[in-house]
Amino acid sequence: MSLASGRPYVAIPGPSVMPDRVLAAMQRPAPNIYTGAIVDLTQSILADLKRVANCTAHVALYICNGHGAWEAAIANMASRGDRILVCSTGHFGLGWADHARRMGLQVDLLDFGRQAPIDPARVREALAADREHSIRAVLMTQVDTATSLLNDVPAVRDAIDAAGHPALLAVDAIASLACEPVYFDAWGIDVLIAASQKGLMTPPGISFLWISEKALAASKDSDLATPYWDWKTRVAPRVFSHNFGGTSPTHHLYALREALDMIAEEGLEAIWARHRALARAVWSAFDAWSQDGDIALNVSNPAYRSHAVTAARIGDGGAERLRTWVEEKAGITLGIGLGMVEPGAPTQNDFLRVAHMGHVNAHMTLGMLATMEAGLQALHIPHGKGAVDAAAGAIADSLADRI
Repeated sequence: MSLASGRPYVAIPGPSVMPDRVLAAMQRPAPNIYTGAIVDLTQSILADLKRVANCTAHVALYICNGHGAWEAAIANMASRGDRILVCSTGHFGLGWADHARRMGLQVDLLDFGRQAPIDPARVREALAADREHSIRAVLMTQVDTATSLLNDVPAVRDAIDAAGHPALLAVDAIASLACEPVYFDAWGIDVLIAASQKGLMTPPGISFLWISEKALAASKDSDLATPYWDWKTRVAPRVFSHNFGGTSPTHHLYALREALDMIAEEGLEAIWARHRALARAVWSAFDAWSQDGDIALNVSNPAYRSHAVTAARIGDGGAERLRTWVEEKAGITLGIGLGMVEPGAPTQNDFLRVAHMGHVNAHMTLGMLATMEAGLQALHIPHGKGAVDAAAGAIADSLADRI
């Protein structure tokens, strides 16, 4: 027997839940792609993307996923053979480093593992040792989607400045924009990347780069920026199609416009508070489950946890068994573990991720946690009691704080 019939809930860290308003906005004929309303629509989107990132500099649109945005950032910041410093706290930090290496850059890797955030002191030490200032950029993720580690962007900026180093600061905010606070200008970010399918609640297929004046100037001598990836064309387009390197992604733009309207209606401060509250509910449930059996959050210190996604471990293959059960029996899809152990390791099925990003509310989160509780019971996976009560209490406390 299955109870999965009905509306499914895909609780993975991207693509996140797409609001009905966003989906409905796409249901229209294709527009004139040369002039008229689509031009005004795009200009409004560019302006609002700057507001979401608290940026007054430049923003460029790309028809690609986040991996494409990685390449766009690398191609414009550096030339073949240049040196960069990559700070990794999981699968996606290592992925960005791999892209840079395969594009012909020399990569200095600071790997902080899978359970600890970036240590700014080590960043400062690495840059101070670069007396010739050969490192062109420092790359970091604000939230690594695989480990759910939240990194301190201003602290890394301070480390660069304390070392007296001219390196650009590039930040992957794919899993954090519109979920966590992001202040491009105030934090001294030079390049910020994000994608449409997470906090921006839009189907995958568009990515964005926010670019400081310093980064724009540094890109003038890059030899990796091919015509499509060159951001200089996009930030100063001579014709409308230059915004996209060709035909505009019309229906994605309609969807994104609606999503940005929803973000403006709720307000960024309220969105950040909602994500904090829902994250605390998830953490409270896992804290209760972890009182018995082999269950644990990946990040032990709440200060270092993302408010958009939570990575966890359930031993003896329990994570994969629970993921399968809640999808087949209850219609909920949880995220797989990514890069926590080597492929084929005996513990590769011990990891999962729970997303609470974007268009998610209290009853969705509490229902998901209650369903996970049912799965733990049905599968006879040892776990502590009271998780749903604890999550409900966390929600009630969060709301009481705002009455």
